Amino acid sequence: MEAQKIAVDAVVALTDCDRDAVIAFIRRLYLAGITDPKRLTFKGLQALSRA
Repeated sequence: MEAQKIAVDAVVALTDCDRDAVIAFIRRLYLAGITDPKRLTFKGLQALSRA
């Protein structure tokens, strides 16, 4: 869960997006098996840049 927290904090700091939306997205990735904080952050940034 620490990886998830790190990724959420990084994405929110870099994008100033809604924290709840970031948490929901990162949680889905984390539960899908991605546990590397760098990978979670990268995927989160990619998704939010498309939104």
